[in-house]
Amino acid sequence: MVNLGVKLGSLELKNPVLTASGTFGYGLEYADFMNLERLGGFIVKGTTLEPRQGNPYPRMAETPSGMLNAVGLQNKGVENFATETYPKLEALDTEVMVNVSGASVDQYVATAERLAELPRIHAIELNISCPNVKQGGMAFGTTTDGAAQVVKAVRKAWPRHLMVKLSPNVTSITDIALAVEAAGADSVSLINTLLGMAVDVERRKPVLSTITGGLSGPAVRPVAVRMVWQVAKAVGIPVVGLGGITDARDALEFIMAGATAVQIGTANFLDPATCIKVIDGLEDYCQRHGVVDIAELRGII
Repeated sequence: MVNLGVKLGSLELKNPVLTASGTFGYGLEYADFMNLERLGGFIVKGTTLEPRQGNPYPRMAETPSGMLNAVGLQNKGVENFATETYPKLEALDTEVMVNVSGASVDQYVATAERLAELPRIHAIELNISCPNVKQGGMAFGTTTDGAAQVVKAVRKAWPRHLMVKLSPNVTSITDIALAVEAAGADSVSLINTLLGMAVDVERRKPVLSTITGGLSGPAVRPVAVRMVWQVAKAVGIPVVGLGGITDARDALEFIMAGATAVQIGTANFLDPATCIKVIDGLEDYCQRHGVVDIAELRGII
């Protein structure tokens, strides 16, 4: 028997495989393709205090080994999530986490306070790293002071596990990680998308309506693994790795670089069963290599 269970502080996961926010809807959309309860957990799409329409179309584009997106956190707002979606999720035997974003510190705090009223939401992922919104998002996550400010404020309002999602679009992601750890984060997740751009040379215009967007997919994985390795050696809190994971081998790169858990994002669009295949692949790898507990592989690089 292989133990795939991991702990993110006080948060216990049955395995280290989570879904990345923005690629898995509210989980319910994938229920026809998999048993959601096999997941270590899933992170619902970015949620804000008020409803957001997102950015104008076109806002997604395929790129070599990846994709650009500029969706812009389209969602129906935290109140709709609490009253309409949460009742459909609270009985699931897996961790349901909510990605939280805002245009101001007060909005982050108010959203966290509303979610704190929902007892089955044991963790939120604070998004201070989204490159696709004009206000908030990455603006908080690119300086140590900005990151610490929003984390410290939300820490006072949120009583359970606080994960903070970090931007790769910075000079030193390690400095940002240390700042949010000091401000009260229980874990960090990285990386969010890299800022990218594509041009339609026939039309002589940017492909995306917003000109730039977030690059994800296998193309970013080597950068993500490097950053996870750096951060895991610097902080004392758990690190969750993401960026271009498509199979168990990719997930193992992050775990061996120091990640306690991983998130799978863009691959869900290509194969809705990717997460289950990764879980099975991790178990198979451990069995083949005589690994009894997946924690034995963490940070061995």
